[in-house]
Amino acid sequence: MAQTIVIALGGNALQKKGEASASAQQRASDATAMTLAPLIKEGLRVAIVHGNGPQVGNIVLHEEAINTSDVPTLPLDSDVAMSQGLVGYWLQQSFQEAFLASGMDNSVATIVTQVVVDANDSAFLDPTKPIGPFYLSEEAASQIVSERGIKVVEDAGRGWRRVVPSPKPVHIVELQIIKKLVSDGTVVISCGGGGVPVISEGMKYTGVEAVIDKDFAAARLADDLKADKLIILTSVEAAMINFGKENQQVLGRVSVGDMKRYVEEGHFVAGSMLPKVQAAIEFVETGVGRQAIIASLDNVKAAVSGESGTVIF
Repeated sequence: MAQTIVIALGGNALQKKGEASASAQQRASDATAMTLAPLIKEGLRVAIVHGNGPQVGNIVLHEEAINTSDVPTLPLDSDVAMSQGLVGYWLQQSFQEAFLASGMDNSVATIVTQVVVDANDSAFLDPTKPIGPFYLSEEAASQIVSERGIKVVEDAGRGWRRVVPSPKPVHIVELQIIKKLVSDGTVVISCGGGGVPVISEGMKYTGVEAVIDKDFAAARLADDLKADKLIILTSVEAAMINFGKENQQVLGRVSVGDMKRYVEEGHFVAGSMLPKVQAAIEFVETGVGRQAIIASLDNVKAAVSGESGTVIF
């Protein structure tokens, strides 16, 4: 039986630094699809979850730039839904072209996905999820805070960014249709940007102002699909301890127990590598024989084989 893998795409797979135009992001999407198409050609069943930090941040800026009675600003959950459609559209076109170029007859589909969160999640009281553009100085960030009343934090040495609540995913509303499509061999793009965050009130779902971390959403989806592997793709070759120091060490094969110890020792940065590691641990712990792999997009084929990246077991 074909293996099922869930691939979590980081922002670098869709937007390169300083290249935020639609055409530039489409080119990045094209390169991503061409890199992943050979895995699909080999018979793997693939479900894709993508980040949306840059895209939803820019959508929010556009929305807040005009706020009148005729053109009111849309709430953050609607912005997440918009980013799902936008990035899904780019990826669909890219995969369709990659399949055609490779002589494949595979299909691809995007599911605008709602993800239930707990209304009492403590994340609503402590915004931590970075979205939008980087502000390169604390002074520039402080000006944005005073002008717009938002919270900003320093983001892993890369600059200052706006942060919003990031509750944990509890349930994927559209799970059954995702399962069916994946089972039929369709490449499914779902839970984009972590999914549109909603709270459940009986059979009614209400959107909330938040952005779910896409790595945790990918782990939730991978568990629900009973996937064989969760592949978290990022801009670096693997997870590392003592990052940026003289004794920096790339992690290869690592047990869950050791990875938990590294988390407790503070080796991974919040908003960057930490959620990837935590999501990987969650997925591996919920099933027998599973692997989670943190690797770079360029090395994805070797990563799927366990020959590149950090393999958590």
